[in-house]
Order: sequence, then structure tokens, then C-alpha cells
Amino acid sequence: MDLERVQELSTRALDEIERAIVGKREELERVLCGFLANGHVLLEDYPGLAKTLAARCFAQVLSMRFTRIQFTPDLMPADVTGSSIWNQRDATFEFRAGPIFTNLLLADEINRAPPKTQAALLEAMQERQVTIEGTTHLLAPPFLVIATQNPIEYEGTYPLPEAQLDRFLLRTAFGYPSRDEEVEVLGRRVERQSDEVLLTPVLDRETLLEMQEAVETVHVSESVQRYCVDIAAATRASPSTAVGASPRGSLALLKLARCKAALAGRDFTLPDDVKAVAVPALAHRIVLLPELWVQRVSPADVVAEVLGTVATPAPEDIPVRP
Repeated sequence: MDLERVQELSTRALDEIERAIVGKREELERVLCGFLANGHVLLEDYPGLAKTLAARCFAQVLSMRFTRIQFTPDLMPADVTGSSIWNQRDATFEFRAGPIFTNLLLADEINRAPPKTQAALLEAMQERQVTIEGTTHLLAPPFLVIATQNPIEYEGTYPLPEAQLDRFLLRTAFGYPSRDEEVEVLGRRVERQSDEVLLTPVLDRETLLEMQEAVETVHVSESVQRYCVDIAAATRASPSTAVGASPRGSLALLKLARCKAALAGRDFTLPDDVKAVAVPALAHRIVLLPELWVQRVSPADVVAEVLGTVATPAPEDIPVRP
């Protein structure tokens, strides 16, 4: 598959999803970039802002196996991964696969489950496999996680540890719609006379895998690679951070910048592609100094500050393709 086809299919998919979600093109594009980069997405926003709806819409449009897990305090790891059940008839243990064996997994309100249940996702998210009682079970590609959490309600929740956050390729939020957008939401609801929005599949599992392979052909110059590294390194050297972005953050910048270029119809990346994805790719990987929370400084503010201090590479080695 060539990159023109990737851009065409991506545009069609986003157009279809916008039939259900109004006015959030940029945010939906970020989520799609995460999927094209074969990464996991964390949606952190207030209740009622289409987090779960977005996951369902992507599942419909991408036409993949979709599973939703409602994370609760009593959820056990075996409820996610599956377990071995004694089969009395055959006198053997029989493995019963859990809901994690899917293509697109919605981990709804992931921070409501205890750490041992959250940890059940670590191996699957990083290595695309699940090990149960010494036996490793591979997950069929693609395996993508889209998790949601509420940033304001902390009672009865278990904040995700840094190791878990680092597994997400990006974190983003939809935010409140404008007045006109919210009026359009109401108008569409009145017109269709139903809460449900049925979307038409645009892609399938095999096509998405081909698109992921095509994105890998997007050229990234050495200067842009160094720019990704310099941004991640600057978060570590920042006086505002206790822990900066790891090399996994540099890789996230590289992957998402490639996807951003592909969606723009280019076969090469620009520094502007890196800047566009820096906050969603790095902010959740940064741990601020404790006193900055009192000053209401956010990790996104630190990344924005870093982007203003790291020198942007010159466009001298942007490839000229025939």
C-alpha cells in the first residue's frame, strides 16, 4: 500500500467518525495516528465528553474485534487475561481466553481497578502476549488498547504508575465542544431520533496492518531524529521535572511524527510534525517536582516550554522525491 492510499483511507475513516463526534477532528486524528503507529492511547477527560463513544466509533469504522472491560475495584487479573479451568470430562486443564484476546480493547475507567489488575495489561501492551501459569499465548495483530480515565474524581481510584503510563504511546483529551458544536450535537440527535449512531466500516484488520507497514516507509532525516532525542533529553534536564521522558518517549515522537506526515500526504517528516505530537507523546511520561503541583504547573506546560528552547533543525536535508 502506498502513502497516498493511507491518506485517502485515513480521511474517509475520520470523516465517518465525525458523523458521531462533532468538532474534534484534530483529537480524532491523534487517536488514529496512535493506531497507525501500532500504539496504545489513553483518553483522560471529564465525564460525558465522548471518550467511550470514540472507542466504539473507531471499532466500527476499523471493523475489528472489539472488547470493552469496565474496570472496577473487584476486577481480578484473570478477569482480563483468562485462566485455566479444570475439565472433568478430559481430566485436563483447559485455557479459557479472557477479553484481552481481541484487536481493540477498551479499558474503561482503567484507574478504578487495583494495581494487580492494571499490571495484567503490562505484558500484553508491550509484548503483545499473555503469560498464564507458565504458558505464553500470543495476541493476534493488531492488538490496540484505548483506555479512559477521569482526571478529577480520585475517590476509590488507583492512579496509574509511571511504568503503566509509559506503555501508552500518547495521551490526549477531547475537551468541551464550542457552543455551535454542541448545538449541532443536539440537532443531529433530534434528526436521527435515536441515541445510537451506526457507522459504515471503512477499513478492516488486514487493511490497517497494511497501513501500519506503509507508515514505516515515511522518511525521517537524521536531523529530525536528533530533534526528537533533544526534546526528550530536554525534559530530563528541565529544572521542573523529577523524571523526564525515557528513550521510549523519543521513539513515540518518531512514530507519531511519521503518522502525522502520512496523514498530511507526505513521505517525509518535518520538525513541525514532531512539534504537533510532542505534548500528547511526552506529557504523561514526565514526573514534576512536588512543589510545582501547588503552582498548578502541568507536564504539558513543561513540554511546551521545552519546545520553545530546543533549536528547530534547518530544513536543508528534507528529501526531494521525484
